[in-house]
Amino acid sequence: MQTAEIVAIGSELLTPTKTDTNSLWLTELLNEIGIEVKLKTIVGDDELRLEETVRDALARSDIVITTGGLGPTEDDITRRVTAKAIGLELVFRDDLLDHLRERFKAFGYEMPERNRQQAYVIEGSTVLPNPNGSAVGMMVEKDGKRLIVLPGPPRESRPMFTEHVLPGLNETSGEVAVRRKRIMVSGLGESKLDELIAPIYKEYENPVTAVLFSRTEVEVQLTATAKTAEEADAINEELAGKIVGKLGIAVFSLDGEAMEEVVGRLLLQKGATLAVAESCTGGLVGERITEVPGSSDYFLEGFITYSNEAKTRQIGVPAELIEEHGAVSQEVAEAMAKGARETAGTDYAVSTTGIAGPGGGTPEKPVGTVFVGISDKEGEKSIGLTLPGDRHLIRWRTSQAALDLLRRSILRS
Repeated sequence: MQTAEIVAIGSELLTPTKTDTNSLWLTELLNEIGIEVKLKTIVGDDELRLEETVRDALARSDIVITTGGLGPTEDDITRRVTAKAIGLELVFRDDLLDHLRERFKAFGYEMPERNRQQAYVIEGSTVLPNPNGSAVGMMVEKDGKRLIVLPGPPRESRPMFTEHVLPGLNETSGEVAVRRKRIMVSGLGESKLDELIAPIYKEYENPVTAVLFSRTEVEVQLTATAKTAEEADAINEELAGKIVGKLGIAVFSLDGEAMEEVVGRLLLQKGATLAVAESCTGGLVGERITEVPGSSDYFLEGFITYSNEAKTRQIGVPAELIEEHGAVSQEVAEAMAKGARETAGTDYAVSTTGIAGPGGGTPEKPVGTVFVGISDKEGEKSIGLTLPGDRHLIRWRTSQAALDLLRRSILRS
């Protein structure tokens, strides 16, 4: 199996506000054609460190892919440094300069002289065209190694890679296919889930199983290796079937779908409609639902009833019920769901009420205490949870619990 390394270039990627998404995307595509990514590195705009990183990567791996640093500014050093790392010179291409000038002219501008440096490429390299930007990519082979230099912006690098690089890599990657399957699970903790399924997946060396915890769910990731993609998929399906048989309704997706996508699909299949009433989540449940294209076919209305008065005024929660049990209670959660469903005239309604923190908790109801309610034609019910995390996580986990309660109710109706 061929090996690869990815080098993401740019000092901005070393700040807390920027994320390197190119490496994740490239890794998925490389794995699918049987190329194993052994290392990912982020390097700032530092010539010595970048040269050392690229040179070491070429010594270790069959394929090295860099992203970023091909622009026209002083800190765009990738072109010059990668050429030096591989022991080659840069050559000037008049045709590339002419193309750059025409590109600027088409937008009504005269090309700045600084962009001239983008007409330099590594000698002997294959130039990778970029219809979405000014920086071409480069691919060069030397001493049995392959260096691929891509621009940083995903809208430029991704089509460049899929159209001009991936087909060639696929032809030379050998008779190996690597396929992944993502089993998404809700309502079980990471350790409990692993306790249930470890006796099953430990019987398999292929696929390899990983249990990954995120802010709202647990993912069971299966990675199978075979001669063809079809064989690898079949290997994954066999183990996935046994895991799903063990976990049952806790599994909400077999292809990495988000919970809101699954809920939307179920509502569409049933021809049912939905409303939400939110207190502690402040509209987050509604936001997640409406992130899904086509959600207007089933989502009718949302109520953000943050105050006690709003709960009574907007969705008819009796003030005496709040007085007796408190706004954060099973009784109020169910009344909120009922009021939302009746007011909006929907088939289903879910509600959230809780203490997201950091203040507001009591010994009886500490921070993280939440109640999620649901109302449908069968009546109302609710669940109470004590969720860990900061304010952001508690709100997110509450929204996931609300969507999961809705999903389970639809499946059981």
